Amino acid sequence: MKADGIKVYGYRWLVLAVFMVAVMLNQIAWITFAPITSAAVAFYGVSELLIGLLSMVFMIVYVLAVLPAAWLIDTKGFRPAVALGALLTAVGALGRGIFAHDFALVFVFQVVIAVGQPFVVGAITKLAARWFPQDERAIAAGLGTMAVYLGILCGLFFTPLLLSAMGMKTMLVFWGCAAAAAFTLFVLASRERPRTAPGPAGSEVRTLVFTGLKKMLTDSGFILLLVIFFLGLGMFNGITTWIEQILAPRGFNAEQAGVTGGLILAGGITGAFVLPLLSDKIRQRKPFIVLSLAGLIPGLVGLILAQSYPVLLVSGFVFGFFLLSSGPIGFQYGAEISHPAPEGTSNSFLILMGQVSGIVFIFLMDALRSPDGSMPVPLWGIVGLMVVAVVVSLFLRESPIYAKEK
Repeated sequence: MKADGIKVYGYRWLVLAVFMVAVMLNQIAWITFAPITSAAVAFYGVSELLIGLLSMVFMIVYVLAVLPAAWLIDTKGFRPAVALGALLTAVGALGRGIFAHDFALVFVFQVVIAVGQPFVVGAITKLAARWFPQDERAIAAGLGTMAVYLGILCGLFFTPLLLSAMGMKTMLVFWGCAAAAAFTLFVLASRERPRTAPGPAGSEVRTLVFTGLKKMLTDSGFILLLVIFFLGLGMFNGITTWIEQILAPRGFNAEQAGVTGGLILAGGITGAFVLPLLSDKIRQRKPFIVLSLAGLIPGLVGLILAQSYPVLLVSGFVFGFFLLSSGPIGFQYGAEISHPAPEGTSNSFLILMGQVSGIVFIFLMDALRSPDGSMPVPLWGIVGLMVVAVVVSLFLRESPIYAKEK
């Protein structure tokens, strides 16, 4: 029982935990082929581009599936939506393993997993609103978002090891069984809502999905937030996709590039816990969004200029810490400024910005690379865009929930 008389339930942490497991397995399934591209090219006898499409297809499918996912999350609840997404992940991941030698079928099952993604990751703020009091929602969103980064990190780290130990087919079957276990765990342990709401009476009232969408897209603050997510997530997708090519001209090898990418995610996992927790404690959102965007710039410049490996590693961690911690705070801020629009809709459309911009940034960075393969023009262009993002963030208004307290 909290001081304001609102009852909260310890079970909320179990619901969040099984949700995080479902998120992690979905992200592992997404990133499976990225760290083993060369081995996959040899195994299937196809081009690197086709292997890359196994990951890229997630961005394309998200654009098509985001509206149905947001509708299900906000009309039926996060539990049936996440259960559907986790089921699609399990079916797709198991299918890849069963038909591991047929690239066409592997691609089809990868699309099945991709369809499930928005039903899982789009539910982060809806779960936070259902189970957590207002002063814990940013940290709940932070932990949910942290599961995305943990899933990517686990996929990058363990997939090559499993491939070496088991071979392609058994490795894919292993991840399929893990995804099936995650689905089962979520269905058995999750609940849609506690017996009593974690907020004042009436706080769970929401508009219809399309009414909420109209409100969001006519709200200047939410439009600014969409711009920030477009730039920030596009940059993250572009830099992590081309990290090896960014570093190779300065003499860093593939292993060092991989470790740097891992430290970017490790920094993000740390930041996604620390900064949302501070945001909840201090009861402000805007200063932390501004801090995150400004703080990532030194790390980004370090990634561009670093000549020594230790400086590169520190730069990667700083970059990830500030950039990826801005995500969960931004998700929760978006839900608060667009209230009573449904949380699933705001969450899903912010992620949509990153999926669209990810495609744009990845192809533009490739198109603008120099003849020697280096990328000074797109990289310094990204620095300039991040300065723009900081300026845009200064025009955000504080969350109305906390602005009332001032």
